[in-house]
Amino acid sequence: MSTVVDDELWSAIGDPIRRTMIDLLLADGPGTATSLSRRLPVTRQAVSKHLAVLDRVGLIHAESAGRERHYQVDEAQLARAVAQLSAVGSTWDARLRRIKRIAEAIERTRTNDEGE
Repeated sequence: MSTVVDDELWSAIGDPIRRTMIDLLLADGPGTATSLSRRLPVTRQAVSKHLAVLDRVGLIHAESAGRERHYQVDEAQLARAVAQLSAVGSTWDARLRRIKRIAEAIERTRTNDEGE
């Protein structure tokens, strides 16, 4: 069972500031680099760089409004990321169940060998 994972997408999501930005945009709707920087512990310039990363992987998109760009989450791309995470979780759950069965079999064998 193999799960295809978009490493660039997950690298973008892996940063806690970018995850917080996504949370803010989901909770409050579209925002600008300036409005986001007021709520984050980083500079506006850093926010702009993080927004560029999220935009590059398609998690957000921007619309120009005068001199500002308003960013919002691309829900289809976010759903794709969630589906990947779910698939990876299922794969690891199956692996861990197999490891547990192997460990239990080893323990039973060792217990039986000690009893002889």
